[in-house]
Amino acid sequence: MKKDNLPHNHHQIFENKSEAIPKTKDFQTVADIFKQLGDGSRIRIFWLLCHCEECVINLSSLVDMSSPAVSHHLRQLKIAGLIVSRRHGKEVYYKAAETEQAQLLHHIIEQMIRITCPSAEEELPGSSGMSRQEELICTIHDQLTSHLDRRYTIEELSRQYLINTASLKKVFKEVYGLPIAAYMKEFRIQKAMELLEQTAESISAIASKVGYETQGKFTNAFKDCVQMTPSCYRKQCRARQTLHSGRQENPCDGKTDSRKYP
Repeated sequence: MKKDNLPHNHHQIFENKSEAIPKTKDFQTVADIFKQLGDGSRIRIFWLLCHCEECVINLSSLVDMSSPAVSHHLRQLKIAGLIVSRRHGKEVYYKAAETEQAQLLHHIIEQMIRITCPSAEEELPGSSGMSRQEELICTIHDQLTSHLDRRYTIEELSRQYLINTASLKKVFKEVYGLPIAAYMKEFRIQKAMELLEQTAESISAIASKVGYETQGKFTNAFKDCVQMTPSCYRKQCRARQTLHSGRQENPCDGKTDSRKYP
């Protein structure tokens, strides 16, 4: 289409660049996606699946709907490419697709809720200046570090806190500077170092306390982080404590040796 083919020349950008306008079929693809979100319950289910991976039974309980109704919405969301599923035994689990379209729609939904439902704002952003996800990650961090004898999987945490696995891993690294596995390894070994230095507990007991099934696995992880075995570290700590006790008896006159030792 040429510029002089338009009825009026208003010097607008598309008057001589009609080829830059996307085709109707491109807009139809977008329309089909939005058509699937034309139901409040369906949007709610999609939003939940952006934060967790769940089965039909649990989703039915979360949204207070019958399983057949939830299954219908899930089929429509899957047709639109907004969610994916996997089978584990007899159960089928659903979660939001890790695509740009799904992530963008998730963001749009939360932004629209903030704009149109101010009363819901408390549910979405954090109240401490951090984002809701950052606050959630801090809570997850507290749970992980308070129960070192328990090994939580990413999937368990995802279901417990209604956050998808990709976001959980991404935001945890942003907040704490390391991936979850690397951070927890360092935290466990740091706690073990404290126990080795401050208690007389056996190495196997300490290994169990900080979440290692066997003393061998604990020793390998400890050597990887500290460059020595747990027993060598404990001996080193005790030798240092002796040198820095600050008070040693002089065997010649029974008086306190006031010399300072390094």
